[in-house]
Amino acid sequence: MGLQVGIVGLPNSGKSTLFNALTQAGALVASYPFSTVEPNLGVVPLPDPRLEKLTSAAGCQKMVPATVRFVDIAGLVEGAHRGEGLGNQFLAHIREVDAIAHTVRCFIDEEVPHIAPTIDPVRDMDIVNTELLLSDLETVERRLGKIGKGARSGDREKQRESAVLEKARLAMGSGTPLRLLQLDAEEGKTLKSLFPLTLKPVVYVANLDEEHLRDGGPFLEAIQAKAGEEGAPVVAFCAKLESELEELDPEDLRDFLASYGIEELGMRKLVAACFNLLGLITFFTVESGECRAWPVPLGTPAHAAAGEIHTDMEKGFIRAEVLSLEEFLKYGSMQAAREAGALRSEGRDYRVKDGDVIRFRFSS
Repeated sequence: MGLQVGIVGLPNSGKSTLFNALTQAGALVASYPFSTVEPNLGVVPLPDPRLEKLTSAAGCQKMVPATVRFVDIAGLVEGAHRGEGLGNQFLAHIREVDAIAHTVRCFIDEEVPHIAPTIDPVRDMDIVNTELLLSDLETVERRLGKIGKGARSGDREKQRESAVLEKARLAMGSGTPLRLLQLDAEEGKTLKSLFPLTLKPVVYVANLDEEHLRDGGPFLEAIQAKAGEEGAPVVAFCAKLESELEELDPEDLRDFLASYGIEELGMRKLVAACFNLLGLITFFTVESGECRAWPVPLGTPAHAAAGEIHTDMEKGFIRAEVLSLEEFLKYGSMQAAREAGALRSEGRDYRVKDGDVIRFRFSS
């Protein structure tokens, strides 16, 4: 499945710079608002040392990692839900993504003016979150208006939907995003049908300046405290710095990061955090000299996992031959594992586990 993450934030928070750091796509970076109108798109591989080990053990010639698709969406401003600053258009772009990377400015640069006189990450977070909340509130109230007559006349389905929407309306009216509501499966399905913005999981990206890469600084502390109130993850790095590292070879890159006291690139942490937001796991296949990682939601049955590879494999599913990654590394191939009696045969309802190496048998 393709995970799509929208990069959102206020104008000049560093969204396009972050996008370039992630994708090396060369998106326009400018010091004025709305330099991005149509969203930029880029696909970023998910670093996974397990796939590298598997590729080496299996002697594969090709390695295909799982990927995350990033969408660089233009900056939001106060009043976006009413259409300010092309807000309606930009909010529509956010509705299409699976998760949100909320970029927060934590740097001071006179050449990149902020929309406010001061740098205040918590204020900026509140502006964006409020616009998303108000947009969702309008959506819910509009739907309530459409089904109100049917609910009052005794239509049970519309009464059920109305109760869910009222629950959502009351929560948002008190400033609570929908992702923090306690919802059962049916309530969640009802709200998802409206494509609400605040139901999407969020990771906050603290876009630091180089000066605070080691200690994070007070801006990062403020973001972490605010994000902690909703249990959201925070990834901190300097997007400008990491967007300039493409030309370094691995050894020079390690030395460079060490000089800043950094163990891992922030953009790699962000990709992993986005992958984890939706509770995805990874299974692997080894076929025809190709090792490939496949992301699926936790709890995915074997037949649905087969469908991620090809719909014909799900339709004609017979069984899944399964090894753990550790077992594959021990035996070196599915055939050797079969001969040792370690290869398991699982049915269509087997729940795929993170790190499974699977060969699907199916009838065409």
